[in-house]
Amino acid sequence: MNNDIRKNDLKQDGILEKCTGKKKKNPKFSNYISSLISEKMLELIRDCGSFLMLLADLNLENKKLHKGNFCKNRFCPMCSWRLSCKESLEISILMEHLRKEENKEFIFLTLTTPNVTGENLNEAIKEYNKSFERLIKLKEVKKVVKGYIRKLEVTYQKEKYITKDLWKQKKDYYKKRGLQVGDLEPNYDTYNPHFHVVLAVNKSYFSDKDYYIKQEKWLELWKQSTRNELITQVDVRKAKANNYKEVYELAKYSAKDTDYLINRQVFEVFYKALKGKQEMVFGGLFKDAHKMYKNHELDVYKEQDNINYVY
Repeated sequence: MNNDIRKNDLKQDGILEKCTGKKKKNPKFSNYISSLISEKMLELIRDCGSFLMLLADLNLENKKLHKGNFCKNRFCPMCSWRLSCKESLEISILMEHLRKEENKEFIFLTLTTPNVTGENLNEAIKEYNKSFERLIKLKEVKKVVKGYIRKLEVTYQKEKYITKDLWKQKKDYYKKRGLQVGDLEPNYDTYNPHFHVVLAVNKSYFSDKDYYIKQEKWLELWKQSTRNELITQVDVRKAKANNYKEVYELAKYSAKDTDYLINRQVFEVFYKALKGKQEMVFGGLFKDAHKMYKNHELDVYKEQDNINYVY
């Protein structure tokens, strides 16, 4: 069991500081969303996180969030962070369950396509969902994938010019286009919807040449599924046992508040495109395990909290 993944962000010394940081974004968030929701919902959002009850041990060394008032709006900085914490815990438990009980291993897959404009984001996400369904149904994929979790994430390119940080992240991309630091970022003011996926496969997948799918083949299959030849890459890697860093990538926010709170126009693009969309989808063995998790049948995998809270 990976202890890092079990040290949920909802139980740590910095919980109050984290909540405070998210709460400070509430005025801007409530202002941007005010014209898009009811007065009742707006009131819940404005009041979100104003009351938090923490439990602590005798020496005040360990604290955890006991209860509070939360709006549960998917775009709320505080509530989306809390949801991400809960999802990362669940995903790690589902993976551990399938590893131990079903003898499965896992692949992390990142699927993306070229950026789109704000006005095309909603349709692009719909097409993404259809493309993924086509991918999963391909015979090459269907015979090896025993279950999956698919998480949607949308990012916004807010930098107008290529920065040093962007260069580090996308060096090969820029080099192919003859670009360098300081040049105009070709995707400025556009959006990138993409999927973070974990696939459950048999242990023999990695050693059986008749089943193993190379990175180049994954790219070919994704291009076939999207019907888009402009796609240049997919990221695929084997999940390492007891190393769930990728889980955080899978469970992180569908949209970062640092992206969608840039200005009102960008926020409305995110809101209208993501509203009503299913961000995380379970299939196959993961779908079965998800039901078990909801029914508390997998609680044995949860880290036991033996701390004696007195305050």
